[in-house]
Amino acid sequence: MSDHLLINGRVHTMDPALPQARAILIRDGIIAAVGGDDIPALAKPGARITDLGGRLVLPGFQDAHTHLLSGGTDLATAAQLYEAEDSDRLAQLIRSHAAAHPDLPLLVGAGWQPGIFGDHNLTAAWLDPLTGSRPALIYDSSFHSACFNTAALAMAGITADTHAPPNGHILRDTAGQATGMLHEDAIPWALERLPGFTDDQLLAGLMAGQAHANRHGITGVIDAKITATEARIYARAARENLLTLRVAGAAHVSEADTPETALARLSALRTAHLGPDFHINAAKFFMDGVFENRSAACLAPYADEAGGNAPCMFRHDQTLALMTALDAARFQIHVHVIGDAACSRALDGLEAALAANGPWPASHQITHLQLVAPADFPRLARLAMANIQPLWARFDPKIPDIALDMIGPARLPTTYAFRDLLKLGAGFALSSDWPVSTLNPFEIIETAITRQARTKDHPGPPFLPDQALSVTECVAGYTINAARASWRDGYSGRLSPGFSADLIVTDQDIFSCAPAQISATRVLLTLFRGQEVWRDPYFR
Repeated sequence: MSDHLLINGRVHTMDPALPQARAILIRDGIIAAVGGDDIPALAKPGARITDLGGRLVLPGFQDAHTHLLSGGTDLATAAQLYEAEDSDRLAQLIRSHAAAHPDLPLLVGAGWQPGIFGDHNLTAAWLDPLTGSRPALIYDSSFHSACFNTAALAMAGITADTHAPPNGHILRDTAGQATGMLHEDAIPWALERLPGFTDDQLLAGLMAGQAHANRHGITGVIDAKITATEARIYARAARENLLTLRVAGAAHVSEADTPETALARLSALRTAHLGPDFHINAAKFFMDGVFENRSAACLAPYADEAGGNAPCMFRHDQTLALMTALDAARFQIHVHVIGDAACSRALDGLEAALAANGPWPASHQITHLQLVAPADFPRLARLAMANIQPLWARFDPKIPDIALDMIGPARLPTTYAFRDLLKLGAGFALSSDWPVSTLNPFEIIETAITRQARTKDHPGPPFLPDQALSVTECVAGYTINAARASWRDGYSGRLSPGFSADLIVTDQDIFSCAPAQISATRVLLTLFRGQEVWRDPYFR
């Protein structure tokens, strides 16, 4: 590779030693120099020169909680149901997808919205006329619920006598027959009995997902649920030099695991996938589900009329034993937490691990953090990074948010309370949880600042505006902090000599534009290791 010189830019390096610069010299995929008018003289003869025209340059963004392979596969193969606002439109999307893909052995849809659809109006009987005799299922936008058609229920062997797996739910009618709706761990359990995608199809999905990520300026991710399938496909892409971003993996730990089984499986995965572009370093726990299917674990009952609650998905003693053993083996712990009881349980596990094993730079992460008990804010700041999805911290202008009814007004102030966490010194990283919500970092950053939906979506009032973040904090959350969360802050996350040349150029300066305009930002150029992995067609 010859030298590549970028000049006349507004470079935010995220390096405290040189926060801003005008020029960057890239050599062999590594940043050779950063500075001002002195940098061009360091380039070798024949260097490629890009005049940035005063545009903003940032380190490549890193999404610290996403499901890149499954999201890309859905992007390439599934009916996109996210925008459906009534049953007629939902049916039209499913029917059109089935007609357009007659050869798919399994029809999949993704993204129906809880608050409009759910247990009350999605059944196998409703889905059957749209999908015919082929097995089919449609996921909600959180991927914690899915409606199966009759063919899929039969193929999965679900009858009136079928018991749901641990942490799974099979919804039944008054006669005891499965309606078609499955929640939580019942979904992957049923999927094991249905036709799957080939490795070539999954690889094509990965290519679609990472192209989508590169277009939005993303050069690194944490895939927050690694099973043998994800490990196999990411490893193949790395082996064939197809990765245009870095993947850190959090390997799934289930309720059926013991410390011995979890350590054996995760250690084998870690040894087999050491990087640099794909490495497994973390253990992923789902401590609860989601409010939308009433599987979020809370310290007090839900506040809506139906009430009730849900247990944590790991027992207390099991949590402490698993986390202590995995921490001792130097795995990062990455925990899905929605309800405040789930957060407390996860923090108990991390506290036990710290007491048994002592401190080390693990950057353990608690992710989502929809509801946190006030007593747990200082514990979280002391024990883990907050891995947050700010897009969710807003009133949705279209979709009724049934979770807010379940949380209730008394607990509302501790809902997505990001500023309170940062005041206590909590480490944090920003992320999307794609495909649950948009992968676009600029939409997410705007919401983190405004706590509202985009202007074009006719937003309501801000959601707890005193919990808003700043632009600078958000950029740190997507760069230096996300790199630390991914265990690659020694060579990525900032624009410094010796670091990988992972950077983006944008069409506007998000530090100076109006906050409500940030979501309109376009990435004009994305470099990964100095190579172009995305260029806007209009950028010259």
